[in-house]
Amino acid sequence: MHDHAPAAGGIRSAGHRRLLTISLCLTATIMVVQVVGALLTGSLALLADAAHMFTDASALVIALIAAAVAARPADDRRTFGYQRAEVFGALINAIILILLAGWVGFEAVGRLIDPGEVEVAGPLMLAVAVVGLLANAVSMWLLSRAQRTSINVRGAYLEVMGDLIGSAAVIVAAIVIVATGWMPADAIASMFIAILIIPRAISLLREVFSVLSESAPKGTAVADIRSHLLGYDGVVGVHDVHVWQLTRGAPVFSAHVLVDPAILADGRSTRLLSEMQGCLAEHFDVEHSTFQIEPAEQSDCEPHHA
Repeated sequence: MHDHAPAAGGIRSAGHRRLLTISLCLTATIMVVQVVGALLTGSLALLADAAHMFTDASALVIALIAAAVAARPADDRRTFGYQRAEVFGALINAIILILLAGWVGFEAVGRLIDPGEVEVAGPLMLAVAVVGLLANAVSMWLLSRAQRTSINVRGAYLEVMGDLIGSAAVIVAAIVIVATGWMPADAIASMFIAILIIPRAISLLREVFSVLSESAPKGTAVADIRSHLLGYDGVVGVHDVHVWQLTRGAPVFSAHVLVDPAILADGRSTRLLSEMQGCLAEHFDVEHSTFQIEPAEQSDCEPHHA
């Protein structure tokens, strides 16, 4: 659904591609810092967080490409335009997240089983993790508004959120290592990061499959829409109702509406059509709606059926 909150000024009101670009720059910079920090400290948790950052950077590149493609205008072959490109970008992001979680978990278990003589430099690990947390917080703040209306930006937002939580876990592990010298805290933090990734990936996959299967958008009550339409004077039935979405925030609606023949005879069908479309746009955030108006006596369909 669309966000009806008044648009605030500032950088968060920038276009999706600009926000994604800024987040990409932040992510790539912190990724390099974490890789260097992981090499200097010997921290698997930092390396896992850096790998997550690398995945996020790749995902943001995919998101930028998808956003650019989605902005292309509709044509005779793709009459709805290219908005579905955002959904495919989100699908790729989810798959990357799952692969990342498997790799991090495998490495963490291996270190717990056979820790060897691993020594982690806790103080430097802590400093790098704090920098990563601050950068992720800034990226989340930048994307927080746009993620409400774009599944593509939401995918990037969820990944940055995972990075922020991962950085917090690394900070806790670093504090434990500095205070007690207990090195397994590093591997445990890595496993925690892997566990956090899976639910986010599954959630994103579910939303992608919901769009691709053309299910009704979450929060859309078809019965309520039908009830609104039946409330118009002269409407006696609504059937063949279909609600789906091209991508997050872009619902589409179509229905056959049975009307009293007098509506057509009096030339009131155009006004009725305009009112119904306005109803969907105002009350249900459906900007693209299509109605087929039929005289009730000529329809073989039973009134009020979906």
